[in-house]
Amino acid sequence: MKQSIVVLDLEGVLVPEIWIAVAEKTSIPDLRLTTRDIPDYDVLMRGRLKILDERGLKLADIQEVIGTLSPLPGGAEFLAELRSLTQVIILSDTFEEFAKPLMRQLGWPSILCHRLDITSEGRIAGYRLRQPDQKRKATHALKQLNYQVIAAGDSFNDTTMLAEADHGFLFHAPDNIRKQFPQFKALDAYGDLLKEIKERL
Repeated sequence: MKQSIVVLDLEGVLVPEIWIAVAEKTSIPDLRLTTRDIPDYDVLMRGRLKILDERGLKLADIQEVIGTLSPLPGGAEFLAELRSLTQVIILSDTFEEFAKPLMRQLGWPSILCHRLDITSEGRIAGYRLRQPDQKRKATHALKQLNYQVIAAGDSFNDTTMLAEADHGFLFHAPDNIRKQFPQFKALDAYGDLLKEIKERL
């Protein structure tokens, strides 16, 4: 039997949505949009950066909000138990500059994500994708290394990862995603996801 590895999305699965928290803190409703709403990540990020520029918000302002966030209830415990059973990699479309405070609270799991371009004044000038469609490509690469890959995510940008994996689950996904992708079993409790993963290890 193949060795197994689990790949998880970050926001919405283990921690709150960062941009929704920023939207609430700044009272800018358009920043509430996430990959649950807009499938095209480039369109989403260019819209976010335009808003930040217009409002004069810098990296430090975003990091200040992130510093107030904690993992979702039960998220850290779920991840700790899962890591005691098998290898886990977080595949996220967040950025290294955003992820660090949350990774600390989750016990420093491995994460593959992107990077921001920051000016000397601390303005977010742009972003650099590690590679396009990185969640699917990372999952494919792990399969090429002869792993059985089990994946869980909640948004449009997770669905290619779930399809590429040997076993893919929607977790905490909104109704529009569930309806559009009925081929993936949808779960809402960490205990249920852990049970499904354990059955496949």
